Amino acid sequence: CSLFVLVFVSKVEEVLRDWKLTGNSADRRPPLKGEYTSGTWEERTQEIFFADFEFLITHYLLKQESVTEEGENEPKEDALPLVMQDLLCMNNDFPPRAHCLVRWYGIREFVVISPGTKCEAIISESKCSILLSSISISLANSGCQVPIFVQIQQKWRRMYVGECQGPGVRTDFEMVQVRKVPSQYSHLSGLLDIFKSKIGSTLFPVPPVNIDIRFTYILQDWQQYSWPQQPPDFDSLLGGEVGGIEFGKLPFGACEEPISELHLSTTWSRLTEGIVVDNDVYSDLDPLQAPHWSVRVRAAENPQCLLGDLLTEFFRLCSTKEPVDEVYGRGLAEEEGKDNSDITSALSKLTEPAAAVPITKLSVSSMVHTARKHIRRHRRTDESPLSNEVLNSVLLVCILGGTEQPPSASPAQNNLYIQMKSAPTDSLTHRLALCICLVNCNYGGLRAVAHLWQELVLELRYRWENNYNVYGLSAGPPDLRCCILHQKLQMLNCCIERKKTRDEASKEGGKGKEHSSLRVPNSTAASNSAREMSQGKSWDSWSDSEEEFFECLSDQGETDSSQSEGRKDCSKSKAEGRRHAFNNMTLLNSTEPLYVPVTQEPAPMTEDLLEEQSEVLAKLGSSAEGSVLRARMQSACLLSDMESFKAANPGCVLEDFVRWYSPRDYVEEVVVDEKGNKVLKGELSARMKIPGNMWVEAWDTARVTPARRQRRLFDDTKEAEKVLHYLAMQKPADLAHHLLPCMLHAAILKLKEEETTENISSVRKSIQQATSQASKLLQSPNDDYKKLEELINQLIAMEMVITRARSLKAKFGVTEDEKNEDSNEFVSSLLEEPEVLVMGAGQGPAGSVIHRLFINAALLAPVDDELVFDKRPSGAVSKVPDFPPPAGRELLLRTCVPRPAPYSKALPQRLFCVLMKDEFRLAGAFSSDISFF
Repeated sequence: CSLFVLVFVSKVEEVLRDWKLTGNSADRRPPLKGEYTSGTWEERTQEIFFADFEFLITHYLLKQESVTEEGENEPKEDALPLVMQDLLCMNNDFPPRAHCLVRWYGIREFVVISPGTKCEAIISESKCSILLSSISISLANSGCQVPIFVQIQQKWRRMYVGECQGPGVRTDFEMVQVRKVPSQYSHLSGLLDIFKSKIGSTLFPVPPVNIDIRFTYILQDWQQYSWPQQPPDFDSLLGGEVGGIEFGKLPFGACEEPISELHLSTTWSRLTEGIVVDNDVYSDLDPLQAPHWSVRVRAAENPQCLLGDLLTEFFRLCSTKEPVDEVYGRGLAEEEGKDNSDITSALSKLTEPAAAVPITKLSVSSMVHTARKHIRRHRRTDESPLSNEVLNSVLLVCILGGTEQPPSASPAQNNLYIQMKSAPTDSLTHRLALCICLVNCNYGGLRAVAHLWQELVLELRYRWENNYNVYGLSAGPPDLRCCILHQKLQMLNCCIERKKTRDEASKEGGKGKEHSSLRVPNSTAASNSAREMSQGKSWDSWSDSEEEFFECLSDQGETDSSQSEGRKDCSKSKAEGRRHAFNNMTLLNSTEPLYVPVTQEPAPMTEDLLEEQSEVLAKLGSSAEGSVLRARMQSACLLSDMESFKAANPGCVLEDFVRWYSPRDYVEEVVVDEKGNKVLKGELSARMKIPGNMWVEAWDTARVTPARRQRRLFDDTKEAEKVLHYLAMQKPADLAHHLLPCMLHAAILKLKEEETTENISSVRKSIQQATSQASKLLQSPNDDYKKLEELINQLIAMEMVITRARSLKAKFGVTEDEKNEDSNEFVSSLLEEPEVLVMGAGQGPAGSVIHRLFINAALLAPVDDELVFDKRPSGAVSKVPDFPPPAGRELLLRTCVPRPAPYSKALPQRLFCVLMKDEFRLAGAFSSDISFF
């Protein structure tokens, strides 16, 4: 065993030297007031072994700058260790947030040796003695003046014993912890007796003992305060939902009290023995007369919050796997399958011999019972998850934006939706995300979402077929800065706009003229087409073929003839499709003005279509054939513009087109002609003269065709059907995934709105951080669900902070009309700081409110003798009935006396006492002069 001790001692000394804990560190300045709570604590840990038993040795240090400068004010060799100076320091008594040893002993640096995580607690007295002896030897050998503690007993008891050594001095740290408070030590007088007997001072008179006392009162009853949310309106559409609001908006706030406890600590500081009386029959410790009050609040663990529930359920929806038809029509499909199987075998049953059927089975009552079961089964299967009233309300908000068009978003909000790749706040996509979120959480979950989505897709198809625009979508091509679902809806709106434009053009062009210009295979088809158009059907609705053209019949002969003849006829044809003259230019081969043609708009594309097109072009490879094919695929718009230009400018040449379409490729320079005059001469650029140039080939193949009779670059019928099919095939999880950016965008805007009314700086900073994090996550092509879940938890935490602020303002009487900065600052401090000092203590404005809170709680609380902690015949409980018995009492006794002999050096002595209902703890630090002992 002695060998193990020596090995253990050497390991401890090695760690102390590695951490440079040898020597005196008394050159550091005294800690500032409150520095133990607000300062930075450093911590480092290393493993050591005693035989095969694992220990963790941990060093705790309050980070401070040294005040010693270049050899000046260096500590004396016989200076007291730093820990002995801290034992008497009064700047950090009762720190609200610190290690328990810091609170009990007031020290700023120490080392703890504790059993490993998988090791048993040190309970045996012999093992404790061996450890203490080993530590004492290590301190003496290394010259370390930092106190070292050993954790003994079970960990939940927080029992520590330790030692600190200096030049000729030593401090022993001792501790006692029991369940019940001995009656003779339940007051200041009895604790003073323990302290004096432990010191064993022989001086007369005995040096005075400095006393600090803190009583803590806990308030848990908030029954006298109103509900955090308004009571539900059972007559409203929302059907009695707590915190329910109209569709298109987000609820906010807690459904239960977010503050569980309020702790009031009353402190008497720097008292001396004899000034205050506290014994078994009487006490001067009236909390209302305490010179210092401090308050802290304890938040309820995971209170139910409305916005948090919505976000959690919506994020959970993203992980479901069922498609819409399985969620909404699974039962119906099964029943239909059974019925169909019966129908298919009906004929064979008719031809089979009749089986013996009991007469009872053929009774009218049994047939009616069977029919009723069948009806009930189908009714249960066909029953819609959403009522018509709810469904119509949601569709009204989504499709029409309510009764009127919502206002445009602010520039800040626009910037936010671009950052988060969501959708504008006044868009259909944004409203759809809010409605689906509410439906998912409050109206049936997955099946209700599937039902709503089916109805919405049907509504969109109806609008496409009847040329009704979808409101809440900006005009123009899809905005690639938005989410893909918003782009798809914008694409559908583009298709509707193109279709409406063509139908209106067909009506304005004349009843018979335009109809005769359609190229159809025979007269029968032409008559059928004319009949369909007279019924209001679009031009191309008679055919969905990709081989769909809009050329005049007169152009058919021109197409069939040779290109050279076509070019000759081009100069003689009538100009069509002109917009206006272009910059007073004339054609190169005539004096006719150069006109800007009416051209087709380029085909709008969504983000996924662009990716598909890029993949197709990339797969063509780098061969010559692939390059030609790629160029032709990309020149469809160029060819269309050339044909429109030829129709608008009869007799034009390629140079004329380039002058309008790409002026940089037409080079002009001043030259001298035969007569010596300076003239302006132009020609195509070098790249246009390269053999096999795509522009030259396209110009040669381009026909004289105005835009209105060209094949459409953008087939709106085909693209609309693709969009509607895409929407119809979306699973609820896919839908939630697409709308998640909009939902997070809406949640952040809601938090901003609510924080503005409360003005909480910590929440404001958290919102900025969450916005930045959301932008990075949502812009990434691959979703990190773990980080998204962490982001949602951050948003929920902000909602909790805001609801706690509102709860505290309601309890402290802070209203919106009262612009009391002190009250607002006090409430904000309660949320952000571990403990807040009450200005004026019990006589100040905040103290009066706290006093009234305890009075109201005392009036409602039942009398329970078992809860009375202080059972003295007459004392603080009977004297101040406004307050309950203190939940905890802490007393700190300090003095400086010579030990062990009267002629020894006067050294600090300290005893910290904790008295609670189920705990009695004494933590003592007793110093001795060991120069002659």
